[in-house]
Amino acid sequence: MIPDKAPKEDVFHGSEDMKKSAHVPSFEKYKELYLKSIENPGEFWGDIAKDFFWKTKHTGRVFDYNFDVTKGEIFIKCMEGASTNICYNLLDYNIHERNLGDKVAFYWEGNEPGDELTVTYRELLRRVCQFANVLKSQGVKKGDRVSIYMPMVIELVVAMLGCARIGAVHSIVFAGFSAESLCERIMDSQCSLLITADGFYRGDKLINLKLLADEALRKCRDKGFPLEKCIMLKHLSKEEETSVGSQSPPAKRPCPDLQQEKQTGRVKKRRPVPQVPWNPEVDLCWHSLLREASDECEPEWCESEDPLFILYTSGSTGKPKGVLHTISGYMLYTATTFKMVFDHQPDDIYWCTADIGWITGHSYITYGPLASGATSVLFEGLPTYPDVGRMWEIVDKYRVTKFYTAPTAIRLLTKYGNEPVQKYKRESLKVLGTVGEPINPEAWQWYYSVVGDSRCPIVDTYWQTETGGHVLTPLPAATPLKPGSSTFPFFGVVPAILNESGEELEGPSEGYLVFKQPWPGLMRTVYGNHQRFETTYFKKFPGYYITGDGCRRDKDGYYWITGRIDDMLNVSGHLLSTAEVESALVEHESVAEAAVVGRPHPIKGESLYCFVTLNEGVTYNHTLEAELKKQVREKIGAIATPDYIQNAPGLPKTRSGKIMRRVLRKIACDEQELGDISTLADSSVVEQLFQNRCCTGV
Repeated sequence: MIPDKAPKEDVFHGSEDMKKSAHVPSFEKYKELYLKSIENPGEFWGDIAKDFFWKTKHTGRVFDYNFDVTKGEIFIKCMEGASTNICYNLLDYNIHERNLGDKVAFYWEGNEPGDELTVTYRELLRRVCQFANVLKSQGVKKGDRVSIYMPMVIELVVAMLGCARIGAVHSIVFAGFSAESLCERIMDSQCSLLITADGFYRGDKLINLKLLADEALRKCRDKGFPLEKCIMLKHLSKEEETSVGSQSPPAKRPCPDLQQEKQTGRVKKRRPVPQVPWNPEVDLCWHSLLREASDECEPEWCESEDPLFILYTSGSTGKPKGVLHTISGYMLYTATTFKMVFDHQPDDIYWCTADIGWITGHSYITYGPLASGATSVLFEGLPTYPDVGRMWEIVDKYRVTKFYTAPTAIRLLTKYGNEPVQKYKRESLKVLGTVGEPINPEAWQWYYSVVGDSRCPIVDTYWQTETGGHVLTPLPAATPLKPGSSTFPFFGVVPAILNESGEELEGPSEGYLVFKQPWPGLMRTVYGNHQRFETTYFKKFPGYYITGDGCRRDKDGYYWITGRIDDMLNVSGHLLSTAEVESALVEHESVAEAAVVGRPHPIKGESLYCFVTLNEGVTYNHTLEAELKKQVREKIGAIATPDYIQNAPGLPKTRSGKIMRRVLRKIACDEQELGDISTLADSSVVEQLFQNRCCTGV
């Protein structure tokens, strides 16, 4: 499975200096550790578990599982019989055993430049204990579910770790989701409490979060699930706050203020503060509750397989799936992947640009970095606000060494050229990472050569909400890199490629990506519906975990994600990857971004309908269209020639940057009924695309 030697041609390597101090310094060392991890996973993960605190030791096997539905119920267990507390390991253990109390846990960077906050591990522990006591004062106990609907603020981390400290199960709902989506998630997980904020700004746009939260609670009541408690953080009204610990003067709003902790260099732009609706029978003020709470809270010791959190991910049909992760396995896996994949060193400053409302934020902003004693940047804003150099300004400001972002953001920034990047030094950067979707080789090359000055290896990570952490990924000092490839499996992960009949394919091949055995961080079930868990991930190919993604393995054993299986198009009997066509389009110097969907065709079955966003100053015309079709034809073959190419000044994206391809399919087919588009960052894009849609093809 893993080649004896990695190829030497047409690949990129980490520097010799990096290899000297790297956790995994060579491909040979990677192979040695990998073989141990799959042949003796109990010993491999048992050794890693020694770096954490266990109230009681495990009594069963370190690792146990069944992946074959024909042999009984699917299960995954790690460190069975052991007890621990993940919050204790992230905070108390780091402070008391590793002497990291005064180390910075987070540099918070607000939406507005100059709006900032620094929080140490000791200060974070104090806040978490206070909020854990607040939760207990509201009757929340071990096993209860708590819904969190908050912006990217330190208090979001405090809320989730406060839940973990008392054994409550957090269910974070991305703050870009609609009231209906929040309601659906609250009801499915039967939450006993909602935590939210008054509102926040994303660039110039005000999001009145409390209004959305109230609407969600009304919908819950209308559907027979009255949630009677909502804790609200006052985020946007901080500029009105008074001194720490003092009583506020009489306020027009019923929620008293509490001053923000000491900050440096804060120059906050004054913006309108939303009018916050207040229902004294339901609403509670975060600051008032905290003022009465002790800053000492003993952790609740939990069993290894007790639930840690639920995070909802879209299902191909039906309602979203509540992916359930448990404590010990998730802790071991996120800590290990963070440490190895980013080659984390004690003096690193790490920045993941994701939102905590997604799994990337759970695993690689909160749990993985804190478990490793890391210092992270927590960013509330946008990469293009107040200008397109914002990300590189932040990199220089905090001397960021490890940087993790999405291909969508990279492609967006390539549109503005090199100058906004090169006006900043970026000398601190050592490792770059990508997450969320396959990165096309052209964006990879720009990221590598322009952002990283051709000296920073790129870890192109493949994983899912369900996997808990990286499953296919390079290691920066050990893996020779091929632009666009996720390279090789992480420790404990055994991939395979299957054909439609479920037969394993050897050597260079393309088909369904599956995994043959679990790793500690794999999800344990769909909350409240284990049958759906088994049906979705294990029934099509018994004995394998099914990712739902297509994959290609090349002659050197490298893995290339080709996109969701439902993003594979069957054109005249030929299976085509939409990601491959998109990559070919983006290779053209005029194209900043592309998205490809299928449109029914009376002869071919499906035809290719392509949306292209052009670089600044480029005009769409018939000559360019002909060039793009020629490029795809030459890159992939005549069968892949686009039938339709539409000029798309913008693409419909969620606020996290994910392209909503189901909306693009509707546009391609001129179907006006779009379903829920409340999570779109800019819904006006849809109307413009309908107006510009293609009426005739080739």
